[in-house]
Amino acid sequence: MIDAHHHLWDPAVRAYPWLDPAAHAPIHRRYAPADLRRHAAAHGVTGTVLVQTVATAEETADFLAAARASDGLIAGVVGWADLTAPELDLPDDPLLVGLRHQAEDEPDPSWLLRADVRRSLAALGARGLAYDLLVRAPQRQAALACVRGLDEVRFVLDHAGKPGVAAGEWEPWAGWISALAACPNTVCKLSGLVTEAPWEHWTADGLRPYAEHVLAAFGADRVLFGSDWPVCELAGGYGAVCALTEDLLAGCTPTERAAVLGGTARRVYGLDTG
Repeated sequence: MIDAHHHLWDPAVRAYPWLDPAAHAPIHRRYAPADLRRHAAAHGVTGTVLVQTVATAEETADFLAAARASDGLIAGVVGWADLTAPELDLPDDPLLVGLRHQAEDEPDPSWLLRADVRRSLAALGARGLAYDLLVRAPQRQAALACVRGLDEVRFVLDHAGKPGVAAGEWEPWAGWISALAACPNTVCKLSGLVTEAPWEHWTADGLRPYAEHVLAAFGADRVLFGSDWPVCELAGGYGAVCALTEDLLAGCTPTERAAVLGGTARRVYGLDTG
């Protein structure tokens, strides 16, 4: 089982602009590799992908070091690099499997369509690395246009595009997911849904339509499980997300389930998990 989306952080080491000490009080603390290992052991996770949280190359260097010291548990790192720089500067490390930038926080909703960003994404694709799309509703159309214009880049949609579950959103999210799934260079993470729903009142039945639409649109071989830990601690924790995922995959065949829980992540990120 591969957890294709989790984080580590330490507010004593660096600032996390999105991590509000009040709104996110339960998770405003250090999360270390030892904490990850405890959860992984408890839930049958044998490999993970550690994903960036801030726009700094120093975090990426720290994450790659953590991966090297993890005895294979952290099988890959989705890091950060400045996509607006004249040249894309990437660490020469086989554990770097992709990049991500918090496009959802950019004032310009069309940030992904900037000429310099597109140039860097093309260079990333030429290196055989993936790009994780982190967007909300305002950035969805730009993300779709970006994906359509860069066939050679592997895109990974984080958190199913963050549907507004708490507000009852279906359209235009569902139509956008179908359009994005029509692009063969894109896959989708089944992750982050519990924190898009009411944190204390979500149910599997309430999230099921969103998961089923993702699976129907992309197909299981283009969907990958991610815990979004420790963010998921706001809405139940690692075990709750694993149990939810098993519930949401109950109607899948064994082959489909194996793809979502590991096979897709291994292929898309090129993971060496032994």
